[in-house]
Amino acid sequence: MYNKKLLIVPIVAASMVLATACGNSTTTTNSTNTTASESTNIAGRLNRSDVKTTQKLTNNSDGKHVIEVDNKSESYANTEVVKTGDSDGDEADFYGENSAIFATNGATLDLKDMIVDTNGTHANGVFSYGEGTTVNISDSYITTAGNCSGALMTTGGGTMNANNVTAETSGNSSATIRSDRGGGNVNVNKGYYKTTGTGSPAIYSTANITVSDAYLESTASQGVVVEGKNSVTLNNVTLNADNNKKNSDKSSYYQAVMIYQSMSGDASEGKSSFTMNGGTLTNANGDIFFVNNTSSDITLSKATITNNDANGVFLRAAAAGWGKEGSNGGKVNLRASNQTINGNMIVDDVSTLNLYLTDSSNYTGAINPDGQKGSVYVEVASGSTWTLTADSYVSSLTCDANSINLNGHKLYVNGVEYTSGTSSSGQAIEIQVASSSNNKKK
Repeated sequence: MYNKKLLIVPIVAASMVLATACGNSTTTTNSTNTTASESTNIAGRLNRSDVKTTQKLTNNSDGKHVIEVDNKSESYANTEVVKTGDSDGDEADFYGENSAIFATNGATLDLKDMIVDTNGTHANGVFSYGEGTTVNISDSYITTAGNCSGALMTTGGGTMNANNVTAETSGNSSATIRSDRGGGNVNVNKGYYKTTGTGSPAIYSTANITVSDAYLESTASQGVVVEGKNSVTLNNVTLNADNNKKNSDKSSYYQAVMIYQSMSGDASEGKSSFTMNGGTLTNANGDIFFVNNTSSDITLSKATITNNDANGVFLRAAAAGWGKEGSNGGKVNLRASNQTINGNMIVDDVSTLNLYLTDSSNYTGAINPDGQKGSVYVEVASGSTWTLTADSYVSSLTCDANSINLNGHKLYVNGVEYTSGTSSSGQAIEIQVASSSNNKKK
């Protein structure tokens, strides 16, 4: 907690900088104990009324910022920031135009006890742009109401560190934790992140994003999307996803986690990764994982994963509307350690799966129950098990004599029926990793 002396100095200095950067369109007023109606009550969630503010900064000009820090270090605390006004396209999404709070060109910006509200198109909340730029935000509350308006936004190699932040977005294409061209590094600890718009996952990653001990929820979109050669790591996170609206016509599937390559140039081609250590993932509609037009490592350890859609599968690696037809499937290494997995896995004829079950992992489900399609290797380490729920088809299998429970079904390995109670020795499938330099920096 800052004492009164520490609060006064940075706020006065910040106001002076703002007047220079934003001209007459930025206004400063006193503000005390801002409150608003509370939403979902989550244990430990920071509510708006928990943030005590002593001043209010506003800007209503299209394309402008309320706070802009360029190549210097600044600190703000106990401040309400309100941004209206619109922007469009790349200047906002890639380079930070029209965001409420913007740091760039190697700046360091420390934010504490902030309320940030935006209501405009392409009006991101807090934006870190460029290599060497770092934004640290804590104990703060962010809302965005317009389309294409993320809460925490990172591009161009910037860094975003967030601790105990509540962020809620209601527009389309408005992830709470969002990155775009050039990516960067995002570290989120604790907090509450919720989206209600179409095409608005809680996390959209074209960066390296790690979230720990936080609550994530999407009510119309995927919970997490990873694009290209980037990553998401969830440590002891609660993720609730309900993907029930389509943001494009490129795929007919719904899912909690989508890993793909759009080929737009916003994310380099290469192997992506999704890691979940502990925590819970609950899916309301469709599949748990969908991988297409990219290669990916999915690593799961001690996570509780529940699919409430009886027609959904655990993993779907398949072609969709992105990439070149015939080579745009999903190529996946799925590694499970001390993990329970329930649900089928579908691998189409242009896709690949290497499934590794280790450290007492248990998989209950069928792989390609409708017949052989893509290339699938399954390795079940001693002490782990696979229990079939339907006939299954794989290309290669490694297991000991006690690893496979046919459960009244048949398992075909490269077209040959597996005999219960026997060991098998197979070989993993090499996954080719595309490489390019699609990231462009202004």
